[in-house]
Amino acid sequence: MRALDFSYMLGLVPVLVSYIPLTLFMAGAGMVFALILASALAVERVVKVPVLDGLVVLFISFFRGTPLLVQLFLFYYGLPQVLSFLTQINGVTAAIMGLTLHFSAYMAESIRAAIAGVDRSQWEAAQSIGMTQAQMMRRIILPQAGRIAAPTLVNYFIDMIKGTSLAFTLGVTEMMGAAQKEAAGSFRYFEAFLVIAVLYWIIVEILSQGQKRLEIHLNKAYAR
Repeated sequence: MRALDFSYMLGLVPVLVSYIPLTLFMAGAGMVFALILASALAVERVVKVPVLDGLVVLFISFFRGTPLLVQLFLFYYGLPQVLSFLTQINGVTAAIMGLTLHFSAYMAESIRAAIAGVDRSQWEAAQSIGMTQAQMMRRIILPQAGRIAAPTLVNYFIDMIKGTSLAFTLGVTEMMGAAQKEAAGSFRYFEAFLVIAVLYWIIVEILSQGQKRLEIHLNKAYAR
């Protein structure tokens, strides 16, 4: 049995850490776009516009029912064969697109549930002062739903960060891609993948602590 090479592992840390910004960029961009799209999808699921509602249900069903890896391959390898203008898309863009569409489907259902969780008296009060449905959503319902959905959305962001590890299958050298290359060059796969696992773990733990603080902050106004 070969002993762990701790000096190799320590030397690998700064190499992999240098790719954290790219990983966070992909996850952050995906989160912003997914949140915007998910909010629109959730509102539509609440108001139920005819015809459009069926398309939204189909969208959510497809992206929740298929693996993220399959979706990434579809965007990067498949669609360019059908839509020629997509041949110029790079791996980072394809990864962000995949993360956006995949997680927006999950986030839409969470936001929809959060909207449904807003007390009906809030809806009635907004209607009683003559607010339109758009004004009511923007000023009253969505801010309150955001507080309800925030912890779940942070969990999706954490999952999105872990999901960026699939971007290396598109030729993107992010954290996981860099670990794969280092392991292939040194044949020390266990050490390389152990280091990358610990780095992901640290990032997730930092975000989890931030999530706890966020929950405390958001619930201050409702504490008795």
